[in-house]
Amino acid sequence: MASVTDPALLRPARLDRVLSAGAVLLFAAAVVAIMRGRDQWQLVPALIWLHLGTILVATALTPVMLLRRRGDRRHRMIGTIWIVAMLATAITSLFIHVSGPGRFSIIHLLSIYTLVQVPVLWWAARHHNVARHRRAVHGMVIGALLVAGFFTFPFHRLLGTWLFR
Repeated sequence: MASVTDPALLRPARLDRVLSAGAVLLFAAAVVAIMRGRDQWQLVPALIWLHLGTILVATALTPVMLLRRRGDRRHRMIGTIWIVAMLATAITSLFIHVSGPGRFSIIHLLSIYTLVQVPVLWWAARHHNVARHRRAVHGMVIGALLVAGFFTFPFHRLLGTWLFR
């Protein structure tokens, strides 16, 4: 079994497959949690539904973006949807506060990271800087999608509560 520091694991194609698998697992866990919480849906504010919707779009598109052919018109179109979904997710998260209005948590740092990185990855793509674009996308998927997604499942958070009931 390959370790996390194995150079073969860090090759772009292999990393794309690993990140895609993580996105699929995250998407599946979120959908299962949402379905398990359907008796409480009416209690969830619209802002939370908007946040969940945008992140589900980004998570579902991640494997498509990472595993299909790149650089063509379809990649750019799907990439634009992914970018808008990631931006919307980051922006909505800034208005979600667990401990009261104006109280930010560590996870909000990932929202700021997203707001900075999205223009970087867009700029790199537009200027055909493939290596920088790929690094920015990988960083976004790891940090803003998978790490942030992982931290939505502790027991005291909405999706964790629904998933582990």
